[in-house]
Amino acid sequence: MTTSPVGDSVGTSIGASVGIVGCGLMGSACARRLLAAGHSVIGYDIDPAKSAALSAIGGRTAASLDELARTCSTLVLAVFNTEQAETTCDALLAAIPADAPALTAICVSTCDPDRISALVKRLPAQRLRFVEMPVSGTSDQTARGDALGLVGGDPAAAEAVRSVLDAICPRRHHLGVAGNGGRAKLAINLILGINRAALAEGLVFAERMGLPLTPFLAVARDSAAYSQIMDIKGDKMIAGDFTPHGKIAQTLKDFSLMLELAQRLQQQLPLANTYTDIVNGCMKAGEAELDNAAVIREIRRRSI
Repeated sequence: MTTSPVGDSVGTSIGASVGIVGCGLMGSACARRLLAAGHSVIGYDIDPAKSAALSAIGGRTAASLDELARTCSTLVLAVFNTEQAETTCDALLAAIPADAPALTAICVSTCDPDRISALVKRLPAQRLRFVEMPVSGTSDQTARGDALGLVGGDPAAAEAVRSVLDAICPRRHHLGVAGNGGRAKLAINLILGINRAALAEGLVFAERMGLPLTPFLAVARDSAAYSQIMDIKGDKMIAGDFTPHGKIAQTLKDFSLMLELAQRLQQQLPLANTYTDIVNGCMKAGEAELDNAAVIREIRRRSI
């Protein structure tokens, strides 16, 4: 496992057009980073409102994936799930002009690592190179440059688009073969989710005992229980500010994938099961589009 150096960029030059597929929270955060680094950004999303939001921050919009394949040599895939990553790659492969140089797709989404490994093996690298880089961090952290990139696959393919990777994630690790980035991301997200639930439960418990939550959070941050999740989600939980930086629906997707993989591995994940149950409670309460800090609502609802 190595940390990528940050230095003179190679491959995709500053100012070159970089495509974004999926202009939601993470896609928009990546676009902001790329624009700030001097790249031109052109995005495509099946939701016209999300494409319009990209225009509002200085990007351009494409009418189709075909247009992106003709316009850009590097694309960032910020799609929702594995199936969308697979279908997008197939559509891009079909759209690349026959005489065009290889296009590079950088996938920042959390996907099934086994399927990503299989996808990379079947893609013709001379036509479409795939760089796996799921991002560890919220969309807000990504926009600030504080997220961590988890790279898997061919190091040469990643090096060729280093200027794009540097813009999105100045900090990153290369974890080996394609799929290992996703494996690390799922294990990290499991820890984060459980920490998020522990923080929410601790805050609710402190509240029910009569402790004022803002001073209590300051004490918790100074205690042996400290975790970064207190800085990222603590104030949001206390204020009831669930403006999304990472949605409940995305959390359920990720934890469902963890449990599916764990079943393949014949490994019990008891805490992941508990957290998934809490997130499902949020989904049933109509909170799918809220920030995942909203798990505190479900914990409050579980009174005796």
